Amino acid sequence: MRTTAEPQRPAGPARVAGPRATRRRSVGPGTAAPAPGRQAETSPVVVTATRLVRVDEGLYALRIGELGGTPAAVGGLTVPLAHVSAPFAEDGNGVEIAASFPRRGPWLGKEGGTMILRSPAGGGYVIVTLYGGAGQESGELSLELRRLDAAGAEAVGVLVEAGGRAAALTGTRDVPTEILLHIERAGDRLFPGRGWVGALGRKMRIEAFSMRPLEHLAPADIEMKGFLPDGGETPWVPGGALCGTRGRGLPLIGFAVRVAPQRADRFDVQYQGSFFVGGISETRRNGDPCRATTANDPLEAINVRLVERIPETEADEPEPEEEDAE
Repeated sequence: MRTTAEPQRPAGPARVAGPRATRRRSVGPGTAAPAPGRQAETSPVVVTATRLVRVDEGLYALRIGELGGTPAAVGGLTVPLAHVSAPFAEDGNGVEIAASFPRRGPWLGKEGGTMILRSPAGGGYVIVTLYGGAGQESGELSLELRRLDAAGAEAVGVLVEAGGRAAALTGTRDVPTEILLHIERAGDRLFPGRGWVGALGRKMRIEAFSMRPLEHLAPADIEMKGFLPDGGETPWVPGGALCGTRGRGLPLIGFAVRVAPQRADRFDVQYQGSFFVGGISETRRNGDPCRATTANDPLEAINVRLVERIPETEADEPEPEEEDAE
């Protein structure tokens, strides 16, 4: 039995040594195998642009436009790419990236995207870095920082049909509101209706909402509709009432708000939604459905602005003069 086993022992190593020797020879000098390695060395990913962005205290959307540069594959990556990061803060209160769209995480592709930033008291910074291939022209960074938790600027120069004629408007003024949200795992939460309300970027589903004007309009002058999964929707509900469901585990996947017809000549409503997958929607107005492009995508936050249009005649009305004291 020893004589039978002894010839078998060197046979194992011999079989292994053959392929190993072959692999060593395949990567030896003069072969084609090193070509991909040499190509990777000559085409590294390089930084083509960097921007430091100051972010004051509050909630912001940082919009990064389409990235400049010709798309190319480098080392398994497709460039150009953009990366958003927050520098380390000594006190631990740096800027937080709460959400990003259309991709998850801090990276953005050629199409650009939006980062939702939550900045602490005292503000902070984020760094936007653009990467490309060696030898490519330096790309450009188009950045727009917009605050989400404060009322927007007033509109100017709007025209509205009033009494059968077009009346020039000098602008608008915001009507203060209260918004009630029923949020999964959190229950009912009441918010001042300024900017974004809800769990923006935290993936907590809104199941119902209600809106109530605090000035100029009665609750019944506002109407709301909610959209439910699989094609369901609520009827139009007057302001102050709850639109949606409680305790049924049904998230809203969209909503709409409008001013009742008898007051629509003087008031206007604009709104956006933030969705789990689709991110922040485009601005909708006066009863248009606000829904994500992905089916059954839950709603996590809303931004509703109710404004009163100001006719030119009212704005130009002179103030009463004070009588001279005798």
